[in-house]
Amino acid sequence: MAIRPAEQLIHKAAWLYYAHGLRQDEVATQLKISRASVAMYLRKARETGIVNISTSTQLFTDDVMARKLEDALRLDAVWIAPENAYAADPSTDIAVLAASVFLELVKKGDRIGVAWGRTVYTIADIMSYADLQDVTVVQLCGNLGAPYSYRPDQCTMEIARRLNAKGLNFYAPLVLSTEELARALRAEPVIREQLSGISDCDLALYSVGAVDAESHLVKCGALTPDEMAALRKEGAAGVIAGQVIDGSGTVLDCSYNKRVISAELSSLRAIEKRLMVVQEDSKYEPLLAAIAGGLCTHLVIGARMAERLLEHAAPASEKAS
Repeated sequence: MAIRPAEQLIHKAAWLYYAHGLRQDEVATQLKISRASVAMYLRKARETGIVNISTSTQLFTDDVMARKLEDALRLDAVWIAPENAYAADPSTDIAVLAASVFLELVKKGDRIGVAWGRTVYTIADIMSYADLQDVTVVQLCGNLGAPYSYRPDQCTMEIARRLNAKGLNFYAPLVLSTEELARALRAEPVIREQLSGISDCDLALYSVGAVDAESHLVKCGALTPDEMAALRKEGAAGVIAGQVIDGSGTVLDCSYNKRVISAELSSLRAIEKRLMVVQEDSKYEPLLAAIAGGLCTHLVIGARMAERLLEHAAPASEKAS
């Protein structure tokens, strides 16, 4: 059921006040209503339970653009964080919304696969605490060196901590020095069992990485800037769980990918709910590749990215007009 206009103001007031910590007068200025109205809306929000941030995501699922994107991209669900002038860092809105969406998607007894990166760790850091029963959070790819921030094991264990769930780390490096060593490690019973169990997950949480000098793979030392540039020339378009994909969302045939310890893309596609969160507008091309490869069923993005995706998906006749 769609939210009525009067209810939209209640949801928006609660979102600004409780999720972003704005004062009542700031909420009034943002929504162009009186402070007395804000107080009344917040009271109604408390009375009806809207102050539970996870329920307020209905405001974003009722968005017309989100519905159009779902149809155009054949996704199960899309949530769009609006552009807000009050936010110093608009990407924070996306992470706040994604944390709420994630908690809505998790069910009792679920097995959750988690990748790595700044986006995933920000979601984990923002996420509310929840005491869920029989939930297991598993790492989707091998680990990185100790000095690097947003490591896969950090993301996995922080989300497990927030959910009061069991966390299962991947005790293997993300990338090995040779293809032979990587093949041997994948054949080890413990690693083989971990990799084979990825497809049993009910939900996956990840973002998609860029393939430039700012890529996490470059920053963590897995690839040099020159090596990444060479992969771009070979068709690299994005990074999923530490693996480089091409524009069609297929694993790129390259030495780097053959040295990576990570879940196969077929295992990721077997997961029923694949929640992808993209904060940066610069990840437009990587996101298109991930969607083309069937690596996303649920999507959380910002308004500008949504507009670009909708323009990309529009029929040629609409673009011409």
